[in-house]
Amino acid sequence: AEDHMRMGLDRSARAMLLMQSDAPGAAAEEVAIMVSNCEKCGATEVFATDDPAEGAAFTAARRGMFGAVEKLGSLLLEDVGVPIPQLPALVTGIEDIADTCDVQIYMVAHAGDGNTHPIIVYDPTDPDATDRAERAFARIMELAIGLGGTITGEHGVGRLKRDWLPNQLGDDLMALTRRIKDALDPQGILNPGAVLR
Repeated sequence: AEDHMRMGLDRSARAMLLMQSDAPGAAAEEVAIMVSNCEKCGATEVFATDDPAEGAAFTAARRGMFGAVEKLGSLLLEDVGVPIPQLPALVTGIEDIADTCDVQIYMVAHAGDGNTHPIIVYDPTDPDATDRAERAFARIMELAIGLGGTITGEHGVGRLKRDWLPNQLGDDLMALTRRIKDALDPQGILNPGAVLR
C-alpha cells in the first residue's frame, strides 16, 4: 500500500490494524482501551483521533490496498470468514499456504467479524503460476471450513466457490438448498449453474 499511496507507512510492519468505536457517549473510553491494548501487545506505532478527517486518512491505506495489489499482477480474490477466536489461526494458516504454494497473498480483513479478503497475486499467462494460485485458493477454502468458518463472508458463492459449498453445508443442507431452488425455479432458468449444478 505504501508504494501505491505514499503515506509514510512503516514498510517493515507485517500488518496494520484499524479500529473504530461507534459507542454513543463512550467512544473516547473505548479508544483509550484500544490504544492501551495495542501498546501492551507490542504495536510499533499507535495513533488515535476523534477528528473525522484524520480518521478518513487512517482508513485511506485500507481503501487503497486493492488498487495497490492490482499493480502487482492478476488477482484471485477470496472472501472467507471464521469465528473471531479462529482469526489468528486463519491468518497464520494463509501465511503457510502462501509459503507452501509459492504465491503472494495479501489480506484485507474485517477483524471485528472474522471476515477476510485474502488476495492471491499471480500471472495468468504462466500455467505454473496459475496452478499454484488455484491450489492456494483451494487450500484457503479448506482452511476456513476446517476452522468452523465460511467460504464466503460477503460476496456469495457463485461459480468460483460452488465446489466447496457441499463441504461447508453438508449433505442435508445441500439437499434442502436444491429443494428450495427447484421450488422457486422449476425450469432452471434463474442463474443456471451459478451455485447448484
